[in-house]
Amino acid sequence: MSAQKIVWITGASSGIGKELALQYNRQGNIVVLSSRKRAALEEVQTQLSNPDNSFVLELDLEKSAEFNSKTEEVISKFGQIDILINNGGISQRSEVHETSMEVYRRLMEINFFGNIALTKEVLPYMKKKGSGHIVTISSIAGKFGFFLRSGYASTKHALQGFYESLYLEEEKNGINVTIAYPGKINTPISQSAVKGDGTAHGVQDHNQETGMPAEKCAALLIKAIEQKKIEVLIGGKEIKAVKLKRLLPKVFWKVIKKQSAT
Repeated sequence: MSAQKIVWITGASSGIGKELALQYNRQGNIVVLSSRKRAALEEVQTQLSNPDNSFVLELDLEKSAEFNSKTEEVISKFGQIDILINNGGISQRSEVHETSMEVYRRLMEINFFGNIALTKEVLPYMKKKGSGHIVTISSIAGKFGFFLRSGYASTKHALQGFYESLYLEEEKNGINVTIAYPGKINTPISQSAVKGDGTAHGVQDHNQETGMPAEKCAALLIKAIEQKKIEVLIGGKEIKAVKLKRLLPKVFWKVIKKQSAT
């Protein structure tokens, strides 16, 4: 990447977000690290190649009323935001019959409303500048539903509708949009996933443990952003299910029913 960019990453304290921060910073860019966990963000900051080219900004996706002041803080410090990566979110591990409406609302508040609210705060600055790139990390569950993820999959399906619409509206204004659909990636996402009663799943699922390293996922995502791809599927053989569903739906449902939920 030639010119230094200001890259704001949510969910930067672990997993894909942390790896994105490390790699963008290594390229010489300034990274704004956001999540609810300040101590974890500061630990990530110490691991950066150029820690001086970074800024820790605590942000809770459930507190969208604070997003205006948080965005102004980034603009005040750096003058612009070139890339916004909406990576923060929460997963789920529970069947529909045992999942409370409160859990469904919380999943939607964090993964969808929190996500798009931050985009809406950053968007005017990108429009004024006439350039920018907005990235959202969806999931393969944003392409089809799956066991134990009814709420999570719903939030990711909603993101697809929003960001495809945003792309069509803002391309003429020089703003790029990329929707990433990771499959099985080795991150701690399953540990912090919520169960039907709202408590933490607390287990590193086999699907995550045996998934693509987060470092490789981040590298592929950065490449897709540089290529201005509208969407990118990242993962192992599981991402072939997306094509299978489109081309051979009957076969897809037979195959998917045999997959392990965790």
